[in-house]
Amino acid sequence: MKIAIVTDAWAPQVNGVVRTLQSLVGELTTMGHHPLVIAPDGFRSFPCPTYPEIRLAVASSRAVGSRIAAFGAEAIHIATEGPLGFAARRWCLDRGVPFTTAYHTQFPDYVAARTGLSPAWIWHLVRRFHQRADAVLVSTPTIQHMLASHGISHTLPWGRGVAREFTPDGATDQHLAALPRPVLLYVGRVATEKNVAAFLAAPHPGSKVVVGDGPALPDLRHRFPNAHFLGPRFGEALAACYRTADVLVFPSRTDTFGLVMIEALACGTPVAAYPVPGPIDVLSSASGVMDDDLTRAIAGALRLDRARCAAEGRRHSWRASAEQFLAALVPIALPRAA
Repeated sequence: MKIAIVTDAWAPQVNGVVRTLQSLVGELTTMGHHPLVIAPDGFRSFPCPTYPEIRLAVASSRAVGSRIAAFGAEAIHIATEGPLGFAARRWCLDRGVPFTTAYHTQFPDYVAARTGLSPAWIWHLVRRFHQRADAVLVSTPTIQHMLASHGISHTLPWGRGVAREFTPDGATDQHLAALPRPVLLYVGRVATEKNVAAFLAAPHPGSKVVVGDGPALPDLRHRFPNAHFLGPRFGEALAACYRTADVLVFPSRTDTFGLVMIEALACGTPVAAYPVPGPIDVLSSASGVMDDDLTRAIAGALRLDRARCAAEGRRHSWRASAEQFLAALVPIALPRAA
């Protein structure tokens, strides 16, 4: 099947949405499908205000649609509520073409955190974006219920997976191994909405390590000089960090899933988190501790069995995720010209 995937989030951005879509594209290709990613790198773009690492594409619905039609797409998935997503949505609606969408990000909370705008105003745009989709893919039951409370009820489940390198067996990170124990690890975007400062300010003893990059990094380096900031890590280098750490600390209160949690678990590393959407769907009493006091959560997670964590992490498969994605698609027949 030829599948057009329209996304405002794509490389060189590094975040959970990009990693999810990259893993999906790889799995779909392995399964014999033909995905086409329509992303900002194919258009003129400008940096997102307050978040310059994100590029916002300048593209009309006709420009986006012409690529979909020239490809001969047999199904369309619109992944993000950005300029490209809205352009693709308009093209589909104008022609009566079905499409699916996904709710990857707590967009109202993110925008509110960065701009001070009311989440209620952002929810209006989110509803408008998703209401005409044939299905909205969601990562967890909690997000499904949350969207229903905001008037978006036509949802279908779409889980996440773990790449092969994330296992308990393999190399450890020598830098982390030399640090005073316990080693407390954060992995992800270093941005205001990720609440990394709450992790770094937690008084639990040990070494605090941050893997990732983002706009909040300079400020956090200044405020927490005793923390270890390693920058981005990928693949086996990231797996080595997970294996070496004693706990993955997931301080975000605004994520829809939290891919790094299942990656850490697959490497045998327990998780400490707040009891919020994402962690409450991903973690069990055997794999993580959730508490409104992050220090208590860390202390509890340190007592968990790493073998049981690894067993839970292995339950998540990108093949199963791709199969859910395919089952949600609505097949179409398109003309070859826009």
